[in-house]
Amino acid sequence: MKKILALVLALVLSLSLTAALADGVTFAIPNDATNEGRALLLLQAQGLITLKEDAGITATVADIAENALGLQFVEVEAAMVPNVLADVDFGIINGNYALAASLDKALLYENSESPYVNVVCVNEANKDTDLAKALAAAVLSQQVVDYFAETYKDGSAIATIDQPTDGYDASVDYAALAGQTIKVACTLDPHSYVLEVAKKILAEKNITLEIVIVDDYVTPNTMVDSGDVFANYFAHQPYQDDFNAQNNTKLVTIAGVHVEPMGLYAGKQSDLSVLGLK
Repeated sequence: MKKILALVLALVLSLSLTAALADGVTFAIPNDATNEGRALLLLQAQGLITLKEDAGITATVADIAENALGLQFVEVEAAMVPNVLADVDFGIINGNYALAASLDKALLYENSESPYVNVVCVNEANKDTDLAKALAAAVLSQQVVDYFAETYKDGSAIATIDQPTDGYDASVDYAALAGQTIKVACTLDPHSYVLEVAKKILAEKNITLEIVIVDDYVTPNTMVDSGDVFANYFAHQPYQDDFNAQNNTKLVTIAGVHVEPMGLYAGKQSDLSVLGLK
């Protein structure tokens, strides 16, 4: 009986979703505060919707003032958007999740000159330490710039480092740091791979960079806040600002490394002309 009830409920939910989305082009978008707003701003930049003037970067679908095309939205966790592409016309996906899902190039990307720079964060009490300075210099190196240029030629991840270092900070006493370990929590692609570049740089000074890979957008911050790791590298600055505000944490940025332009990806549709775009 329980199995029958579960099947019935699943069918009802499926039919309800189908009915709700029958009238317009459907978009799957992230449902967290900063990424939902980011997705809607991408659509607004393309002239597809208009948001209320005071909506800002934490806009939700409730902040849509004009929607002439009658676009319909399915709000899901950011990591799940690639998984629902087969059920919607288009999906708006964060760069790291598109990379993890091995998606083809997006139909269009947001402007890479955006406030959504992925950052390395530490506890405020550690921001001026030599360990923080050594880590920042390593991730802001020319080697990291070269890594992005060579690896992400499709533009799915772009370094935002204006003045790259040689990997080191002249003000740091590296001899005093020799033998120490810097533990950093991160997500997989591209963050952990960038940290592998930094790991080699720090190893030259006998400093160990321990990379702790996680698969969610909360644990890296709680780990830094609790002191389980020294730093994290997984999220963009607006997300970190919002996390601090919501959780009364004091995570501060020591390096802004790259942008993963959010993209509009094909689902059931692959032709932008259905949206009046070329």
